[in-house]
Amino acid sequence: MFIGAIVTSSLFSSALVLSLNANAQTPQSVKPNELRRYAKAMLTMEPQRQQAFDEIKKIIGSGEVPKIICNDNSSFSNLPSKAKDIAVNYCQRYQKVVEDNGFTIDRFNTITTQVQSNEDLKRQIYNILLRLQKNPESR
Repeated sequence: MFIGAIVTSSLFSSALVLSLNANAQTPQSVKPNELRRYAKAMLTMEPQRQQAFDEIKKIIGSGEVPKIICNDNSSFSNLPSKAKDIAVNYCQRYQKVVEDNGFTIDRFNTITTQVQSNEDLKRQIYNILLRLQKNPESR
């Protein structure tokens, strides 16, 4: 159940995202070791993403949390300063986790785009997330 929530919220409806800049080049295929590292990054950051989202939601109140794209400063412009600080802190931590898992931001975003549009990759990520959650010491 938790993994399904991670996959759904992280890949499809996140209000806090790294940039998904369009890449005009043909995307490089995703290697199996990249999928595992990608899943590890997602598993690490999902609780932090949810916490940041919840904190921002409390600050904003009844309003809707705008989509926040980490490397698009204009996506932060309508946030109150405390919410902006939370979003910036989250984005900095996310970038570090992505890099600690051996990715550039561009490559991570390319994989995200491919996973969102490829059912086979979604299934593979889901299965990797299940294995990682069942066996946390293998992270």
